[in-house]
Amino acid sequence: MNIEFVWPWAFAALPLPLLVAWLMPRAAENTGAALRLPFYAALSASAVVRQSAPSRVRLLLATLAWVLLVIAAARPQYLGEPVHLPITGRDLLLAVDISGSMETEDMITGGRVTSRLAAVKRVASDFIERRKGDRIGLILFGDQAYLQTPLTFDRKTVKTQLMEAAIGLAGQRTAIGDAIGLAIKRLREQPEGNRVLILLTDGANTAGSIAPLKAADIAAQQGVKIYTIGVGADEMVVQGLFGRQRIANTELDEDTLRAIASKTGGRYFRARDTRGLEVVYQLLDKLEPASQDEEVFRPRHELYVWPLAAALLISLLMVLGQFGLLQKLRPVGVHHA
Repeated sequence: MNIEFVWPWAFAALPLPLLVAWLMPRAAENTGAALRLPFYAALSASAVVRQSAPSRVRLLLATLAWVLLVIAAARPQYLGEPVHLPITGRDLLLAVDISGSMETEDMITGGRVTSRLAAVKRVASDFIERRKGDRIGLILFGDQAYLQTPLTFDRKTVKTQLMEAAIGLAGQRTAIGDAIGLAIKRLREQPEGNRVLILLTDGANTAGSIAPLKAADIAAQQGVKIYTIGVGADEMVVQGLFGRQRIANTELDEDTLRAIASKTGGRYFRARDTRGLEVVYQLLDKLEPASQDEEVFRPRHELYVWPLAAALLISLLMVLGQFGLLQKLRPVGVHHA
């Protein structure tokens, strides 16, 4: 049975109308007539015939309305299917660089060359799906940092927002310090020990109002652990005057990323290809395991409005029925007069 009553003691009021009828004195009947008519006896007999059946119906309707009111007062509730909720979990923010350099195609995905951002989307989506029990949020940063998705258990929404991220949406440059600062602002109100930021970039800090190392110091003070991931191949293929040439990838500031991780108790990872990204996220799953403890919650839906509405409807019909009966009797008396 998925229906229960919050206040079952309200059913004690069911016999109340019977007690009132038994204990209270009956109202005096008015047998006198204000106007005696020669056909009074015939009219009285007609009225008895007209009123006997409707009175029984009104009694049944009044009884039903009272029962429905008592049921509504007992607050019936429907218990939904059990929902498993994590007791504890991490508050994990994923900060993804979407600056212009993330469009560089030097990553291999499924045997095909893809852009860095496309590779990150593919691997990070799987990582998000595995984080059952954690609240996950998404920060996108370029010239500025934006909170795309606040901390939530809804992993599907976070994945959707990540897949819809586009190169240059937040500008062409890279504001690593601002991304860390925004993460601190969102995580500092959460329980200590569960504040985790995973920052993924392919370059160096070239924009923003706060230096990355200064932001890392503040993060350490606030108990935010930062894992940094450097993305991109060691060499990039560029088109020059003499055709396609391979040059070293010198844009990635690994020293700063290592320092950020070290200051906050995290780790720095280097992902040179899609496989490297997968390994990184597997290591993160081990370093920051998702919560396994759960509690069962059954959503409750209030149902009292239905019996209450039915009782009010029955009462309205009774009033309209009584009014209609009087209207039918009134022309009869006038006609015989």
